[in-house]
Amino acid sequence: MKIIQVVGARPNFMKVAPLHKALQNYRGIDSIVVHTGQHFDSQMSTVFFEQLALPKPDYFLGISGGSHTKMTAEIMLAFEQVLEKIRPDLVCVVGDVNSTLACALTAVRLGIPVAHVEAGLRSNDLNMPEEINRILTDRLSRLLFTTETSANQNLLLENVAQSKIHFVGNCMIDSLVSYLPKAEAMQIAKSYGLKNREFAVMTMHRPSNVDEPIGLQTMLELIQELCKRLPLVFPVHPRTRKNLERFQLWDQLNANSNLFITEPLAYLEFISLMNACKLILTDSGGIQEESTYMQIPCLTFRNTTERPVTVEQGTNILIDDLNVQNALFYVDQILSGNLKKGLVPELWDGHAAQRIAEIIVSV
Repeated sequence: MKIIQVVGARPNFMKVAPLHKALQNYRGIDSIVVHTGQHFDSQMSTVFFEQLALPKPDYFLGISGGSHTKMTAEIMLAFEQVLEKIRPDLVCVVGDVNSTLACALTAVRLGIPVAHVEAGLRSNDLNMPEEINRILTDRLSRLLFTTETSANQNLLLENVAQSKIHFVGNCMIDSLVSYLPKAEAMQIAKSYGLKNREFAVMTMHRPSNVDEPIGLQTMLELIQELCKRLPLVFPVHPRTRKNLERFQLWDQLNANSNLFITEPLAYLEFISLMNACKLILTDSGGIQEESTYMQIPCLTFRNTTERPVTVEQGTNILIDDLNVQNALFYVDQILSGNLKKGLVPELWDGHAAQRIAEIIVSV
């Protein structure tokens, strides 16, 4: 049985790595890794293969840059050639990036079944490109593996057959469980001269927050206020840096004292830093889940989240539209010890990939 595992962007690697390993435990299963190239610099891509012990990709498509439409189309054309050569029995896609939808659509066009890991998540915001990718990929998939029970309900409301839906847990948490001890031992915070639980971490990269001057100015205002309260480590996403420089705001960012600006961090380094911090401020999807598992307070700068379990049970708090005063209210609450008490969601136990592999080989 030949199974293609698709990776493209940073969040994909942490989900594919445990599943690739789990499938290798079965005789007669050939797990083939295809990297679309959607994230292409070393910190956003190559280093993940090294840290997560993934093999060198069997196929590298080298598609990156351009609009959503251009990237999706180019991935489809390149992936079609791979499918025609391999003729796999199953294509496994993860998450909600452009590579996910492009490869799912190409496979279905050729009559190859698709499995979607992290299916059923919904923000109900069609202005998010990821939401469109999620909905369409789920409609195309024969096997839908969900991370939380709300995802099951979303799929059932969309008239997806119950037999296709499998609540298995979270593969990203599998990687976190596996590598957290190694990340902790790195003590990255010490390399910045920071003490555990005495600093904050920020990431910001979504177009709605960083593509226009007003969003960037609001982010800079928030950073200025945060740095008055505690040290802040800010790994700057390439998109964010590009726009800060484009609108001549980079020097204003650098003018903040108590701010540690870094390049995007590799997986283990970032997990080490996040696990030691007091709180996290982000607009990421995956960080909401990782912070919930690690019981670290997380302020997420989005109107909606496709991961409601992180708010309902976890440590995540949504902050509307980069609202500085709202954010600072919660920051001050956290710093005064009024932490949101979170729970680790059901089946976030480090064994999701094993459950997925068992289902795949049994169908």
